[in-house]
Amino acid sequence: MNISKSSIRRWGIGAGAAVVIGALYAQTNVALAQEAEAEKAPEEVVVTGIRRSLRDSLTAKQMSDAVIDVVSAEDVGKFPDKNLAEAIQRVPGVVINREYGEGERVSIRGTAPNLARTLYNGHALATADWFILEQQNATRSFNYLMLPSDIIGSVEVMKSSQANVEEGGVGGIVNVKTRNPLDLDPFRVYVNAQAVHTDLSGETDPHLSGLVSWKNSAETFGALVGLVRQERNIRRDGVEVLGYIRRNVDTGSGTQSVLVPSLIGSALFEQERIRTGANLALQLRPSDRLEFNLTGLYSQFSADNINLNYLAWPLRALGNGGTLTNATINNGTAVAGRISSRNNGAEDFGVVYDAIQREATAETRNIDLLTIFDIDDNWSGSARIGYTDATGNTDNQPFVEFGAPASFDYDLRGSAPQVRFRNVDPTNPNDMRFIFSSLHEIKNDDAETYGYLDGNYAFNRDWLLESLDFGVKATAHKREVTAMYTTFGGFHVPIQNTPASAFAGPQTPADFLNGIAAPNTLRRYWQINRGRTSELLFNNFRNIENPRILSPQDSFSVEEDTLGGYVMANIDSGPWRGNLGLRVVRTDQTSTGNVSSPQGRIQNAYGNYDPLTTERSYTDVLPSLNLAYEYNDNIQYRFAAASVMTRPDFTDITPRASLNPGALTGVSGNPNLEPYRANQAEGAVEWYSDSQDALSFALFYKDIKSFITDRPVDRILQISTDTAPNAACTASGTVANLFNCPFTINERTNGGGGSVLGAELSGIWTLANGFGLQANYTYADSKADSGDPLPGASEHQLNLTGFYERDRLSARLSWSYRSEFFVTFDRSTRLNQQALESLDAALQYNLSDHLALTFDAVNLTDTEIRQFAGNASRPRAVYRNGRVFWLGVRINY
Repeated sequence: MNISKSSIRRWGIGAGAAVVIGALYAQTNVALAQEAEAEKAPEEVVVTGIRRSLRDSLTAKQMSDAVIDVVSAEDVGKFPDKNLAEAIQRVPGVVINREYGEGERVSIRGTAPNLARTLYNGHALATADWFILEQQNATRSFNYLMLPSDIIGSVEVMKSSQANVEEGGVGGIVNVKTRNPLDLDPFRVYVNAQAVHTDLSGETDPHLSGLVSWKNSAETFGALVGLVRQERNIRRDGVEVLGYIRRNVDTGSGTQSVLVPSLIGSALFEQERIRTGANLALQLRPSDRLEFNLTGLYSQFSADNINLNYLAWPLRALGNGGTLTNATINNGTAVAGRISSRNNGAEDFGVVYDAIQREATAETRNIDLLTIFDIDDNWSGSARIGYTDATGNTDNQPFVEFGAPASFDYDLRGSAPQVRFRNVDPTNPNDMRFIFSSLHEIKNDDAETYGYLDGNYAFNRDWLLESLDFGVKATAHKREVTAMYTTFGGFHVPIQNTPASAFAGPQTPADFLNGIAAPNTLRRYWQINRGRTSELLFNNFRNIENPRILSPQDSFSVEEDTLGGYVMANIDSGPWRGNLGLRVVRTDQTSTGNVSSPQGRIQNAYGNYDPLTTERSYTDVLPSLNLAYEYNDNIQYRFAAASVMTRPDFTDITPRASLNPGALTGVSGNPNLEPYRANQAEGAVEWYSDSQDALSFALFYKDIKSFITDRPVDRILQISTDTAPNAACTASGTVANLFNCPFTINERTNGGGGSVLGAELSGIWTLANGFGLQANYTYADSKADSGDPLPGASEHQLNLTGFYERDRLSARLSWSYRSEFFVTFDRSTRLNQQALESLDAALQYNLSDHLALTFDAVNLTDTEIRQFAGNASRPRAVYRNGRVFWLGVRINY
């Protein structure tokens, strides 16, 4: 177990919380005796708050046939978690990443986020993203920023599969359940008002949420409405190395082929996040045998942002005749040296400054009607119809780029990459010229219409089979990405002679890169004037006829229809219970995209392309078994086995190529990809005490038959720009500013298989006087048959939570840790991330039974994110998101 000194230090903080709890416990013998006397009283004791949520979660876990973990509404409310990813990271085997300071996706049991399936009340929920790269990637991975925790009743993390649950989760299934009015008190009001302070941005913003629920006295009709409005201004400071290139370097004793950084930049990211959500439930129960439940969800995430990055440009300098001298080689990488663009830094480009503003939004909607009916004492069933859609749009992306010849010294060693320019002043805009601008638009649409019909036959004789479940489902899904781009000649040329000083604004903040910069890290450079820049680009946009055209290589669609059914026998005989089932599903897939072609039917400034549509179908047969054996009232054993599958990401099954012209890299899809398929099994032993303590241990194994991976291929593809970005590029000869360039393309393909072997250990101890401790540890040995690591897989995960709750005060101190992991291939090089940890806290003081003051905090230790390419000699990024604090009032009536 490879753990850094900083990890040990922070582990000590979590352990210290447990020590404090123990010390306080030892000092409260009198209160302990009083509580013991109270427990002897004959009246009923109502358990609420943290203990109630733990009891409910443990009861659901203990009584389930499948292997699950449950997070209840109290858990969500008490943790400092504002979306579901943050909440369920406390579950054994579930990890998140916080690249922008807030969890967006989850990984389960050593698998990538796109192998975790998210359901909403048991059915699919459309998803889309705010970030332009994720919009282009069109992943199936659900973005949990769209689900604020306030609207949720409970969450089930299903680690074993069973036949009556939707397929699609090789890693696991996350089933999000909302509240139903007939399950609540006759009248319920909940209001949560908080002020959130983000210390890095220095901004304080409002968080508001509320819920009203009512049902009639006969409990035949109920209505519930929940509302959420959350604002937050965030800032992220970062130093980035955007990929590596291979070059022959003169080391003084000969020529050596080494890796050299492509781009080295100091990045300032700022964003205004506004999350608005509403959920509705109308429940009608006219008789004991019939119920209608109409639910609706609307969630909007406004995410306007700006990213500024002042970059040294070795890729351009060395590709167009520049030099690398005084190189220091470490582990096959030129970790330090002097790079000059052509003619000793006097010609071409050696520095580039990118300023990108984005008007970004994401929306998710759902309308669902569930009908539950009992025909007689034996036959029952349910019917569900619904529609869900989502949009993730970058409506406008004002982008300006500046450049200059340059000579600079760089050093990748130390706490962060360092760059010192020798003939360019980063604080002076007059040292650069305006070289590129665009005003692109990306639209990402996701929609599904679905229908389910499920039945149950209950056997009325005492034998092995308790009941039989069966059902069918049909879905029609469509994912579409449309890229409308401005062109270099049509858009940029009319304003290309604008001086860089016309865009200039203030310098970077005085505290920019505090805490992560090395002595010579670039910390000070001029920012653009955001309003003036947008105005100039939009005025230019309005003066052009048809300013945007379709970018064929970035536009595609996938239509996916599924038809499936299942049968599942439920077993309940003596100490044994469980289920044995079979699920069969057929998938019909139609992928449409555009491929580069010398004489294409589509001819525009972005090249020549031919539209291509590919149709295919495949069928999956998915058996599953879940068994639980109750050894006695406190101990039970579990065994589960199943065949599971996950369909490829939409972007992976389209005939298209997405390019990164600055690095001459890209990715391309493959319509003939097979899904991820796996066989899995696990065994567990669980102990539950009469006093709500619990301890469980599980061993699990996943045999993944085929991974979808990258196969690097070299292709000549076309890009639209001012001048050739590399000496190897040549003019197309057909369209102005169109060049044929050699790209390294990561082509998606089915690779070899792999496996995940792991273990989970978790426990809950509710001590006297309101104290308690939760802890869990997960080990996952994830690897491909080739020996390569799997995306999103951390070998070690640990959660420690100490809590205290009495009549007036409740508190939690939670520490989470995941060891280093492989993220993905980015710019044709590996992207790895060092261990990630966070110390979070929640405090609530009850002024009365209905009114409480709250304080929450995230990332108290101000831990940064560190990424690298394969080994520590090749840093990729260092990010600091800072701490976040919430202070507010909660009304619950």
